[in-house]
Order: sequence, then structure tokens, then C-alpha cells
Amino acid sequence: MAAAALHLADRAQAAMDRGGTTPLIELHGVTKTYRTLDKRSYIAISPVTLAIKEGEFLSIVGPSGCGKTSLLNIMSGLIQPTSGEIRFHDQLLSGPSAEISLVFQRPVLLPWRNIIDNVLLPAQVMKLRPWDFYVNKARELLALVGLQDFGNAYPRELSGGMQQRASIARALITDSRALLMDEPFAALDAMTREEMNLELMRIWSLTGRTVVFVTHNIAEAVLLSDRIAVMTAGPGTLRDIITVDLARPRSLSLLGEPRFGTMVDHVRTLLESQPNRGAGDIARVVTSETIE
Repeated sequence: MAAAALHLADRAQAAMDRGGTTPLIELHGVTKTYRTLDKRSYIAISPVTLAIKEGEFLSIVGPSGCGKTSLLNIMSGLIQPTSGEIRFHDQLLSGPSAEISLVFQRPVLLPWRNIIDNVLLPAQVMKLRPWDFYVNKARELLALVGLQDFGNAYPRELSGGMQQRASIARALITDSRALLMDEPFAALDAMTREEMNLELMRIWSLTGRTVVFVTHNIAEAVLLSDRIAVMTAGPGTLRDIITVDLARPRSLSLLGEPRFGTMVDHVRTLLESQPNRGAGDIARVVTSETIE
């Protein structure tokens, strides 16, 4: 465990050294258009240009249907933009990469595999070797997320928060450089969600990964982020990018401070001052690609 802790500390320091100057993820004029069942076009994302720095924690907020999940899926390489390009570490991203991990809204753990085997699943699928290294790494990651005593348990035996911890450990097994998270705590109760916010900040500070975090919760975005990308109503594009000038490390006590409330109000004002779309402007999309 000591060796793993040293590795994580070195990685975090390296990310801090690079952060602020080196973009890890770059979007240049990215758009996404879907086809409806009656063959009409629906523009989910109008041109988005954005640079996300190495080691940064960036949240994306916006109205429902503005394309947040589509944008995240484009960043992951799961879907391709209709136009524009995305670059990862200055290389054109044309598909999924082992250096980019995803955490979904729900843990999506396989019920017939115990927790350590669920964490090992990406390494198994990618046929990463040596296997003993990844088994040890899975144990270390479970310890990192506070599940060191639950490796042999099955998903049904864990609470929702514990399952989401396991899904985060699974996302970290490949030593990816970027962690993309699509409203990972939306299904949790308020107290568990606050606990997971603190846990995520701790893991982020230890691993030094770049995190892109989609959320509807404005206070959560302010608590977690270095910057917040505020999207417009669909077709979604960037309305503003807010720098969260609050010292780290952060705790839940920050939620009661006036400067925190001021920043939350500022983001909320940006969201609420957007024009509403009529119901006729929103087409139901029947594809395997999510619009959110």
C-alpha cells in the first residue's frame, strides 16, 4: 500500500505541475446532430470550443436536454461529433481510449461478480498484464475508496454509496489520465451524496487525474470544481466558464459561507436567465445515443 500511495502522490504532484498550462482535453468547434424517427435532424450541441487542463476538476452544468451527456460521450470517444474535433493530449481522439475512464449515473456492477472482480473487469477486457499487478492494484484501489473489507462481497450486499465507490475504483484500474463522470451521485440520498462529494475530492487530490463532472446540482459543482462550464438550453453550447476561486482543501462547512452562496447564485442566475424553448422545438430522438 505504501508503494501505491507514493505512486499516487507522485502522479498528483506531476498533474499539479502541468496543470494551468497544458490542455489534456481540447474541443474545437464540436457539434452533434441526431436523426429522429421521422428522419428530421435534431441539433443537440452547437459549436463548443473548450480546453480542459491537466489535473483540473471541471464541472458541466446546464438545463435538461442541453447535451451535457452527449458532450461527455464525445470527450470519451464513445460517440463521434458531427463536426469539429476533439484532441486528447494533443492527439486526435477517434474512439475510446484506455487513458479515459467513465463513471455513469448508476454503478452498473455485474451482480454475478464480486466487488474485486468488478473492479478488475476493465483490465480483464483490455487483457492488461501482468495480471498479479492489477489484482494488487484493485486491492489498493478498494482501500483508497474505503472498501478494503468488501472485495469478496457482491453488489447486492453493498449500499448505493458503496457501489458507487466500487465503480470509481473500477474506473481508476486502468491508470487513465482523465475521469469523466456523468451525474454519478444523482441517485443517492442527500447525506450520502455529500459524503461522496468529500470522497471524490479526496480521491482526486490523491490521484491527480483530470476530472470532468456532469451535474444538475449547482452547489455540488461549486464545491468540487476548479471551473464550471455553464451550457445554454439546447442546442447546447457554452454560455460561460466560471472560475471557482475558493481555497482547497474544501469541506462541507464551506456551504454556509457567504462567498460560496454568492457563487452558487451567480451560476443559478446564468441558468435561469436563459430563454425557454417551446415544447414543439424538442424532438424525441430514437437512437442509441443519449441526449442529456
